[in-house]
Order: sequence, then C-alpha cells, then structure tokens
Amino acid sequence: MDALRTLAPWLAASPLPWLVLTLVAYALALALYRRSGAHPLLIPVLTAVAAIVALLMLSGTPYATYRRGVELLNFMIGPATVALAVPLFAQRGRIRQLWRPIGVALLVGCVVAIVSALLLAWALGGTRETLLSLAPKSASMPFALPVAERTGGLPSLTAVAVAITGIAGAVMAGPLLRLLRVRDPAVRGFAIGLTAHAIGTARELQVHPTAGAFAALAMGLNGVATAVLVPVCVALLDWL
Repeated sequence: MDALRTLAPWLAASPLPWLVLTLVAYALALALYRRSGAHPLLIPVLTAVAAIVALLMLSGTPYATYRRGVELLNFMIGPATVALAVPLFAQRGRIRQLWRPIGVALLVGCVVAIVSALLLAWALGGTRETLLSLAPKSASMPFALPVAERTGGLPSLTAVAVAITGIAGAVMAGPLLRLLRVRDPAVRGFAIGLTAHAIGTARELQVHPTAGAFAALAMGLNGVATAVLVPVCVALLDWL
C-alpha cells in the first residue's frame, strides 16, 4: 500500500503507464484463465477490468486520465473489427446454407433482448430515460451508444449495461449451452455473439474458429437489427 501511495501521483498525472498496466493486467488474467481450465468466472475481461478498476480507485486516478492512456487500444478496435471478416469469409459456404435459421434466430433474439430489457426496467419502476438506456444493451458499444443517445437514453448507463450484458453472457453461456447439449460450434457461436456481443465473440474466437466466425456474424447483424428495431419498440411504447 505504501508503494502504491508513492506511485499514485505519477499514475494520476501521466496517462501512458495505464497502457502498459492494462496490457499486463490482461496478460495475467489470461494466464489465470488458462491455468484454471477456462473457468467461466475467470474470463480475462472480467478479472482484468476488476484489477484496473481497483487500481484506478486506489490511486485516485480520474477515468479521463486512464482513457487518454489507452487511446491506442481504442484505435485498434477498428482494425480488429475489420479482421473479423477473415473467419467469416472462411465460413461463407456454411453461412449460405444456414441463412434461414440465422435470420429467424437473429429476429427472435434481438426482439427478446430489447423487449425483456424494457419490461424488466418498467417492472422495477425505471424511468423512461432508464428504459431507453437499457433497450440496446445486447448490441456492441458502437451500435448501442448512438442508439441510446438518439432515442433519449443515457449513453453512460447504456455503456455499463452493455458491459454487464457481455460479461454475464460470456460467463453463463457456456454452462447453459452444455446443459442444453448444444455441441455445434456454429450454433454455439451465433447464440453467444447474439447475446454477449464483442466480449462473447472474443472468447469464442479463442475456443473454436467456426464458433468465433458465427459469433462475429451474430454480433454484427444484431447491432444492425438493434439500431432498426429499438426505434420501432420506442414508437410502440409511446403509442401504448
């Protein structure tokens, strides 16, 4: 603790160390995850984020400082997203064969995600602003934040909801799919990409190439479907 207090002013004043600390935290979290035999509660995103948040709180570093330090990682999101086209191209034949069930699963999954979020928030007494913030929670950040902002929600609340949804989906999807005896990597990947967006997709890319490709497909399609269907649901909400 004394060493951390000594480093605190340096960490708070300079954004650069946070890039190194973030990479180290993820590397350690990934090593812990692999050593645990891929335990669902130790997925790297969850443990690495918890470690970074703890460091931010203990050092008193503002989030703005941390964000400046990891701008390079934010920039790499774009190339990493484009790179998802590689596994998708490799699975183009299977995707063409399954376009009907993919379309049905996409529509049902997207509608259920939006409507369940709205109903749960409404049942718990959430304000209209809260409802609109939670509606796009199952889409990835680049889709969810603009949708929430344009429909009248709070992007900051949406970001938290998206993160919680992704982590919860990545943790719970594996045991649930095993319980349902879902063994096809394409089905598994699409289900996880649809519900746990980028976090689930990143995990599936490490598990199986086919699962990763279909998770990437589901993540992209669900983002577009969410951007289209959330305004429709909001219009219906206003009408009712």
